[in-house]
Amino acid sequence: MVFALGFVLFALGITVSIALHECGHMWTAQATGMKVRRYFIGFGPKIFSFRRGETEYGLKALPLGGFCDIVGMTALDELRPEELDRAMYRQAAWKRLVVMSGGIAMNFLLGFLLVVVLAIGWGLPRFDQPPSTALGDLSCVAQQNPDGSTQPCTGTGPAQRAGLQRGDVVKQVNGVEVSTWKEFQAETQKQNGPFTYVIERDGRTLTIPVTPERVLRYPEGGGAGREVSAVGVGSDYYDPVKYNVVTAIPAAGAFTGDMFIRTFQSLAQMPQKVSALWTAVTGGERDPETPVSVYGASKIGGETAERGLWGVFILVLASLNFFLGAFNILPLLPLDGGHIAVVLYEKIRNTLRGWRGLAPGAPVNYLKLLPATYVFVVIGGAYMLLTLVADIVNPIKLF
Repeated sequence: MVFALGFVLFALGITVSIALHECGHMWTAQATGMKVRRYFIGFGPKIFSFRRGETEYGLKALPLGGFCDIVGMTALDELRPEELDRAMYRQAAWKRLVVMSGGIAMNFLLGFLLVVVLAIGWGLPRFDQPPSTALGDLSCVAQQNPDGSTQPCTGTGPAQRAGLQRGDVVKQVNGVEVSTWKEFQAETQKQNGPFTYVIERDGRTLTIPVTPERVLRYPEGGGAGREVSAVGVGSDYYDPVKYNVVTAIPAAGAFTGDMFIRTFQSLAQMPQKVSALWTAVTGGERDPETPVSVYGASKIGGETAERGLWGVFILVLASLNFFLGAFNILPLLPLDGGHIAVVLYEKIRNTLRGWRGLAPGAPVNYLKLLPATYVFVVIGGAYMLLTLVADIVNPIKLF
């Protein structure tokens, strides 16, 4: 039940984020004197609508975002005579840039506000986390129940008895190099007797012999248990840092700057993730760094809600807003960045013509740009479909 609630809430959060993106376009258009005919949340058949002033507001059956109909977004739009002077394509370049960037700015603002809420309520995670194979808390070894819970245990565990310490970075497990916690776990669990860890501690390389204990472990989702070796360690992790209302603003600003960098890095890596998504679809291991669809993101939202990790829920929603804003900056039609590129081209072209004593040129003919637009839509649609299939057949598992 909690999973379903989290799933629905996250899907609603995505819808609100996209709807506010369109609000960013609408409000800036209205503020700069342009006419907005319609603003709707969703697509498909109309459920209801009402008119306020010259704009029709409404809700449609499929809550998959929204749209804002600004008069004369391109010279191809049909206009009534009284709308001609308020057509978007006839406005000053700065006004058009403000309107086209309004949606992007709205997503960035919403992401920032979510980060502020996160900083005050749950704390901001640290990006300078320890290495993946750094050891965290050391304890006794607990047996696992079939439902995934663990039984109480007392005393020290094998790792403690061997002299391992929090912060030790494991480089090898019985001669096998490991670079991720998953590899560390797998190599540790397969040992059948005493073995050695090669670790780094305070700049020194040490070899530590360990005698594991045999325990039962059960797969997530149920199934037969299997006996594996365990030493009683968890991965190291720096706890989030909480802030008060005053200190949260600058902290959120710095955190948002880091998020921008990581978001644009992820955006640049999207073409490289096609093969990883295909591997996931065809039965291979899912790379946790691959993109997710709306369904996949909502599923993550449900899982975090189910475990009571509402801070992670908010962080993922904030990350999605940063991604939506960054993605729309791309200078490709029909994205906002494509329209911005057209405006900048017309401004530079007309400035150069003015230096030569020529009148401004005609608006860009969007019909000539349609082939490139169709290519991007087809490729983007195929990418989204591949991501959706991967999220259905082989979803990312955070837990």
